[in-house]
Amino acid sequence: MKLRARIASAVIAAAALVTAGLITATPAASAQLTEVTGFGANPTGLRMHLYVPDGVPARPALLVAVHYCTGSGPAFYSGTEFASLADRHKFVVIYPSATRSGSCYDVSSPQALRHDGGSDPVGIVSMVRYVQARYNADPARTFVMGASSGGMMTNVLLGAYPDVFKAGASFMGVPFACFATTDGSSWNSACANGQVVRTPQQWGDLVRGAYPGYSGARPRMQIWHGTEDATLRYPNFQEQIKQWTNVHGVSQTPSLSDQPRAGWARTRYGGTGTMAPVEAISLAGVGHSLPQGGMAAAAIDFFGLSGSGPDPTTSPTVSPTVSPTQPVGTCVVTYTMNTWNTGFTAEVKLTNTGTAALSSWNLAFTLPAGQTITSAWNATVSPSSGQVTARNAPYNGAVAPGASASFGFQATHGGGTGEPAAFTLNGTACTTT
Repeated sequence: MKLRARIASAVIAAAALVTAGLITATPAASAQLTEVTGFGANPTGLRMHLYVPDGVPARPALLVAVHYCTGSGPAFYSGTEFASLADRHKFVVIYPSATRSGSCYDVSSPQALRHDGGSDPVGIVSMVRYVQARYNADPARTFVMGASSGGMMTNVLLGAYPDVFKAGASFMGVPFACFATTDGSSWNSACANGQVVRTPQQWGDLVRGAYPGYSGARPRMQIWHGTEDATLRYPNFQEQIKQWTNVHGVSQTPSLSDQPRAGWARTRYGGTGTMAPVEAISLAGVGHSLPQGGMAAAAIDFFGLSGSGPDPTTSPTVSPTVSPTQPVGTCVVTYTMNTWNTGFTAEVKLTNTGTAALSSWNLAFTLPAGQTITSAWNATVSPSSGQVTARNAPYNGAVAPGASASFGFQATHGGGTGEPAAFTLNGTACTTT
């Protein structure tokens, strides 16, 4: 009873201090991912999830974050850094979910490639207009980013809706209309394999033709691609640069070339600052596994949402590509396989041996040839073969120094039961045991 009395007395005393204004009460965070329905025209039945951080301003910026094939809005929310960056910088995030087979977006049909033509882009633009009306989001600070199928959709949205989006960041994408088909199919092998090559003028004309008569400003574009991407091959990187420099009427000769982080070759076109008309980042030795640690923060810098301070091109000791919410330390990975004649399971234990806590994690590794993941637990793993990335689940992203997180997956094999040769945590190499 004495202990209870002391606790009660302490609570009363604290409440009195709050009432007197001598200390500030900090409310518990209440922001959470919420599904929204009835948001407007939605010809393909996309789903919409929305993240509104606590304490957003009266006129917040808005980001649309578009997932990869086989993904979903909630998976992209939990597997990328954009929600934590939204908490820090107070912008709203829309996470659409594709509903067709394979959960890929329509970036190929004539309807998708025309302003107000129909299909998935119309549904995504309806989501944007809903948030602008419901939350007073700022049309002058409305952006889009995406990975893989979402990276392609980023190109589509910037091309067909330049009146809606002010800038975009395409991770592992292809140029606007590169994936175009007329036979109803959704896959274009020639484009995916980097075999569609056009002049800058031809690429630019495809964008300009998507919205005839439009004469306003064009969205800025940030382009990310790994040199070893085997799904949407690396030549698409240069084709996007050709397209968007032509759209903006700027030279294909970079205004600035630098290496802000090991393995990142960055070029800027039409300007040298953080918000140049076109920025491109080539990632040496990286496959189809973006974004990785720090890249989301670099995209937010490009959008102008971070208030990150001096441009690193004039202040070499400051890098915008390291997210303050995603410190990267050293790591140890333990990989344990249980194999049988045509398949196996793998248990993966990730230990943070650095000095800073992780708020989320992406673990990239390459599966040996012939191995294909069929299911996973405690992480989202994509793609299913080749160079893959495991992204934390909503409940195991925080890893304190010295602590561990574990996930696993089941896979098939064609006779080869080798283990991945190397692992990288948020872009930093790990030790294996």
